[in-house]
Amino acid sequence: MKRWMKYIKPYLSSFILGPCGMMVEVIGEMFMPLILGMIINDGYEGTLTVGKSIGYAAMLFGIVIIMMTGGVAGAYFGSKASVNFAADLRRDVYRKIQKYSFSNIDKFSPSSLVTRMTNDVTQLQNFVNMILRMALRSPGMFIGGIIMAISLRPSLSVILMVTMPIMLISIAMLIKMGMPRFANLQKKVDKLNGTVRENVTNVRVVKSFVREDYEIDKFEKDNGELKNSSVNAVKIMIYMGPVMNLFMYATIIAIIWLGHGEVLEMGMPVGDLSAFINYATQILSSLMMVSFLFMTSSRAMASAKRICEVLDEVPDIQDIEGADASKEVVAGEIEFKNVLFRYYKNSEEAVLENINLKIPAGSTVGVIGSTGCGKTTLVSMIPRLYDVDEGEVLVDGVNVKDYSLKKLRDGIGIVLQKNLLFAGSISDNLRWGDMEATDEEIIRMSKYAAADKFVDAFKDKYETELDKGGTNLSGGQKQRLCIARALLKKPKILILDDSTSAVDTATEAQIRKAFKDEIPDCTKIIIAQRISSVMEADTIIVMNDGKITGIGTHDELLENNAEYGEIYYSQMDKKEA
Repeated sequence: MKRWMKYIKPYLSSFILGPCGMMVEVIGEMFMPLILGMIINDGYEGTLTVGKSIGYAAMLFGIVIIMMTGGVAGAYFGSKASVNFAADLRRDVYRKIQKYSFSNIDKFSPSSLVTRMTNDVTQLQNFVNMILRMALRSPGMFIGGIIMAISLRPSLSVILMVTMPIMLISIAMLIKMGMPRFANLQKKVDKLNGTVRENVTNVRVVKSFVREDYEIDKFEKDNGELKNSSVNAVKIMIYMGPVMNLFMYATIIAIIWLGHGEVLEMGMPVGDLSAFINYATQILSSLMMVSFLFMTSSRAMASAKRICEVLDEVPDIQDIEGADASKEVVAGEIEFKNVLFRYYKNSEEAVLENINLKIPAGSTVGVIGSTGCGKTTLVSMIPRLYDVDEGEVLVDGVNVKDYSLKKLRDGIGIVLQKNLLFAGSISDNLRWGDMEATDEEIIRMSKYAAADKFVDAFKDKYETELDKGGTNLSGGQKQRLCIARALLKKPKILILDDSTSAVDTATEAQIRKAFKDEIPDCTKIIIAQRISSVMEADTIIVMNDGKITGIGTHDELLENNAEYGEIYYSQMDKKEA
């Protein structure tokens, strides 16, 4: 409960006024059967005059107005409290996810995180709204109904003492059956969201391989599993209503059967019997409300558990205690000392092993090697996208863990293998590098990245709207915009992870020349598959199977490193062919 108080305190007044409004409505409901019983008694005895009728009508009208005021206030404040509760909770979940490392995200999967932040939070919102409306209303109706029923006819109240325990046991059994079904339902929602997300994201691949039918079948399977899971969960809700109605009507029949004898033999007023039946109905209805509240809570608790898993997850990578928040990357010198890294901590196989490397500030370094040899993982250690298992990575002679993550990553520009752009204008996407960048700076960096010509060809130029993921651009265009975005950060270290693979060699040469001429003080690390991309680098690093197998210039490696020579001659032969 302590966790949730954080989201209750800011809206405590609404959390209090909502149930209080519902209690006003309950008080009115307690008097309504009593007045109706008095009207029936006066009518049956022939003492109902015009004056009394007007008086009763005025009382009923006043009670209805009070009940309406309380009900509206309760509904308004209950909705206000639950909506704000959910908004703040969703905000904290989103902020926590932003702090996750790659391994944290992989633990949950993106589709599951989306479901938890949307569907699961909505389940909690609905539960909070319901509990604010029923938390005092149901107990109030239950207690008030029992008091009024006993005061009217203690002998008939025995019937309620028999039916209520049986009804409560039935409710408990149904709730016990429902909780695991609702937990399973949320997992099926995760799975379906993942299928849809994957299909929409990779729609071009699906169409190019003509796999629409396969994807439809895959969706139908996941959708069918969700449907079956939903039906299994809803079955409990379906049974709940008839079971509760069975007990309610059986109780009313028993009251009428025993009560008619008291009316005939003991002189019990007919109006009192009518009022007693109304109170019995209120008592059993309040139990029914509680049963639905508990059933809703079973799904809400499953969602709450899933949300807590996200909030309780400790990010693998975060600022260490004592990290200097003022320390910035100044020169861009990089050094790896005896670095070892495993993706899975219990694995014996290392992705990187015995990495010792020093990169001078302002130099251009090429990294080349076979696919999967650890090139991307190596450079990911610099901005702490991953942390080393052994050894250390230094930037400007300082362990990267001693920087704050913000300051460290502010000094590093990265263009990843997968070029991601966001829905919005081209200028909006470029300003991710610098939110304060002027139009002139955007144009200049676009020229460095060889993006200016194709942008100028668009009707709206830099205000051209991009689809989600930049799907209305070619691969090479996206790469050049991502390079311009990274340059706008004015980083001291620039990492290009195979980020010119989709551009032609002439454009790539233009980009390399711009780097050399315009940002000479920036340390540039270029990961590439094409050997032409790194030939002119100050230093070239050759990697194989997670180890560095060669360091030197192009000429040195061509003469002394067999692996580099094999890559070079294989690519040159293909080019000549």
